[in-house]
Amino acid sequence: MTASKSPVIVDLRFHPDQVREGLRRAFPGREVINRADPANAGRDLSGIHYAVLWKPQADLFERAKDLKVLFSGGAGVDHVLTLPGLPDIPLVRFVDHTLTTRMSEWVVMQCLMHLRQHLTYVRQQDEKVWTQLTQPEAADVTVGIMGMGVLGSDAARKLKVMGFNVIGWSRSGKASVEGVDMYGADRLDEFLGRTDILVGLLPLTAETRNIFDADLFRKLRRDGALGGPVFINAGRGGSQVEADLVQSLTDGTLKAASLDVFETEPLPADSPFWSMENVIVTPHVAADSDVGALFAHVERQIERFEAGEPLEHVVNRGTGY
Repeated sequence: MTASKSPVIVDLRFHPDQVREGLRRAFPGREVINRADPANAGRDLSGIHYAVLWKPQADLFERAKDLKVLFSGGAGVDHVLTLPGLPDIPLVRFVDHTLTTRMSEWVVMQCLMHLRQHLTYVRQQDEKVWTQLTQPEAADVTVGIMGMGVLGSDAARKLKVMGFNVIGWSRSGKASVEGVDMYGADRLDEFLGRTDILVGLLPLTAETRNIFDADLFRKLRRDGALGGPVFINAGRGGSQVEADLVQSLTDGTLKAASLDVFETEPLPADSPFWSMENVIVTPHVAADSDVGALFAHVERQIERFEAGEPLEHVVNRGTGY
């Protein structure tokens, strides 16, 4: 088995029909072992150099001991970094314009819905109430984005097009988007004090776990055009303290929230978020992976690797992204 034609292990726990269909066109000239197919249950995985994974079967690393590169099936990698037996080999994040565009669409949609008081109008429709609310403009509202990587930077640019004031926060404070003021770790409180709509797009690391808590929410701008701060999270569920979030949405610390990620997924049926009138819930679909784009991304990276070129989007194990 030559390195240039090593098979690819696909061990993905999402959209099985889409994965199966996508594999009909992916990896031409290369065998693919789709572990979702029962026929592959007992396959020999030795000598295989590549694996595409998202919450893989527990025995992957025990059985595939010759892996040289791992490819995450999504933008986040915290679920991979905590896998038992994770080998010390390159881990490549999924970065693609389709994923970036989907995230920006969701963030812009949520900001616009809160700007245009969508939740109130939905309640009025249910109650057959015709009341026209005073409407602020996007230019009256500052959106603060925490996490200014590829996804956050693209969302910032598109929110600017819609007329919002946009500011950004990252640990280094070095991201550069035209017209967006950037804040670093030492200026978090200043950033929060300017923010009407807080957008969480942070990776999950030791530093970001539970960062969105009651203390942080209390530091958001309270006298803005929306009548109270709004929290939007499409990063990682582990970054939010959900007990604090529920309390803040109940006592008025937060006016509203849009949540796509949660501490436990699927979101349990007894979660209070389901029935809170000031919360929009979506089931971790803000930037749902496009299977075709994922496989094309992996193909490009394998080609680079086998040509002796450096891999792109390799995760720094020290920072967690």
